[in-house]
Amino acid sequence: MGNLALTYMDQGRWKEAEELGVQVMDTRKNILGAEHPDTLTSMGNLALTYMDQGRWKEAEELGVQVMDTRKNILGAEHPDTLTSMGNLASTYMDQGRWKEAEELGVQVIDMRKKILGTKHLDTLISMVNLASIYKKQGRWKEAEELGVQVMDTRKNILGAEHPDTLTSMTNLAHIYWSQERHGEAFDLMKSAQELRARAIGENHPDTIAAEETLEAWTIFQNNASSEGIRAIKID
Repeated sequence: MGNLALTYMDQGRWKEAEELGVQVMDTRKNILGAEHPDTLTSMGNLALTYMDQGRWKEAEELGVQVMDTRKNILGAEHPDTLTSMGNLASTYMDQGRWKEAEELGVQVIDMRKKILGTKHLDTLISMVNLASIYKKQGRWKEAEELGVQVMDTRKNILGAEHPDTLTSMTNLAHIYWSQERHGEAFDLMKSAQELRARAIGENHPDTIAAEETLEAWTIFQNNASSEGIRAIKID
């Protein structure tokens, strides 16, 4: 039932996902108890269903319960506890509660670096999440620093053509573009697009998305150049 609920969630069938999720959670509470790991997993999944629907209050209530219970039972540094902290940080971010999101995000990074190391994939994911929090606030320098670290580490560990590496390249390209560093943004996006075409094919949705971004940026730059030329003629 839990797996079917996740399938519904992936399809955007929120009502069906929620109904199954509630059933699974309630049944596990009755049979296994409120603090059993499987019960907490079902609560976390239901919280994600609420998040995807923008039902922040309900998502937050479940997320806090899961995080606090896991801290008490498993400890603050357990991977499941850190996952629940990261999920709650995302809930705060989606509500624009930047300070709370950042505090949790930094805690997750620091603990994962301490326990798993700076190059562990889970550590890198938490760095990506914190970079997203910074981007939402327009804190480009901090977002860029994290983005560069993630991209370089993924290149070294996973290789230049790995999907996660390419995602970090496109994320960093968007950070450059948002700072009006259009040349750097275009070059990095172009590199990601070419690597994707070679690694996963020209018709893959990710490759097409990169191409569309490049086309949009080219149009923007051409329009900006035309406006500049017209302005010079007018003067």
